[in-house]
Amino acid sequence: MSLKTRLQAGFHRWALRGKSPENAPILLAQHRIYVLPSGQGLAFAGMLALMLAATMNYALSLGYLLVFLLAGLGVMTIIHTFRNLAQLRIQPGRCLPVFAGETAHFGLLLENQRDTPRPAIQLHLPDQPAICVDLPAHSRTEVRLSLPTQRRGWLAMPRVTLATTYPLGLIRTWAYAVPAASCLVYPAPARRAPAVPCATGETGQNVPLGEGREDFSGLRTYQPADPLRHIAWKTAARQPEAPLQTKQFSGMTAQDLWFDWQDLPATLDVEQRLAVLARWICDAHGNDLRWGLRLPGSLLAPAQGAAHFHACLKALALYGTH
Repeated sequence: MSLKTRLQAGFHRWALRGKSPENAPILLAQHRIYVLPSGQGLAFAGMLALMLAATMNYALSLGYLLVFLLAGLGVMTIIHTFRNLAQLRIQPGRCLPVFAGETAHFGLLLENQRDTPRPAIQLHLPDQPAICVDLPAHSRTEVRLSLPTQRRGWLAMPRVTLATTYPLGLIRTWAYAVPAASCLVYPAPARRAPAVPCATGETGQNVPLGEGREDFSGLRTYQPADPLRHIAWKTAARQPEAPLQTKQFSGMTAQDLWFDWQDLPATLDVEQRLAVLARWICDAHGNDLRWGLRLPGSLLAPAQGAAHFHACLKALALYGTH
């Protein structure tokens, strides 16, 4: 870690006063807002210094008037820029789960309780582009901040920087906040995975699948003689590099599928096993199947639907993290 990075990290810890994460609502009080001249502000100050030197050299009365008028304008800009952030209230919003490798979107609620608007407030996460919003008077606005994901599990919302240069761009004021918000990151489904296991009977043993057409009962590898309408097109779209699979139907009620950790090849490591199970869960959910999930130390009974889908993926995301 370079000296510059260490100094920045130390300043951020000092600026937050050790509060990370912060409980909602977060109030940007005066003591946590910082003020510095922007690049334009430094150029403006340099111009005033040159104008003052010329005025003193030539003893221009109107020159003094102009210099002091512009200097007063600069001082008033400091006040208005500071007030644009002061007393702003922040609360964490919703953050929907995503798969590893996708972009997490953290919701942030900004509340302006003043009688005047707050224009041109910029927000950004570390190393991410800024978003600019205008807050009308007595309003509440939700902003969604994006952050790429890499690993499964809980992703805590990092430090948020709020800044503004309103109204003239001469002064930059900023503040930091770390809302107590997290995004659940599911393991990325495997791009290539074995076919979804066949259905099981009540005893948990695999049973042959019939060729009827009344009830959907599972998937198998595509054969040239299979009708095109029986191909699992949703599965093929999500896994384009894998072999095509055909839907199977039986004349009896469709049996439950079991996705068992122990049934996976022993050559797969933990993350590869989770990726294969995630692929099977996505394929089963996309084809409206019932399935159960067995992991070391936990079991989710067979069910179907969005709630069961997210419960299984959450179990995979948090496996081994406790």
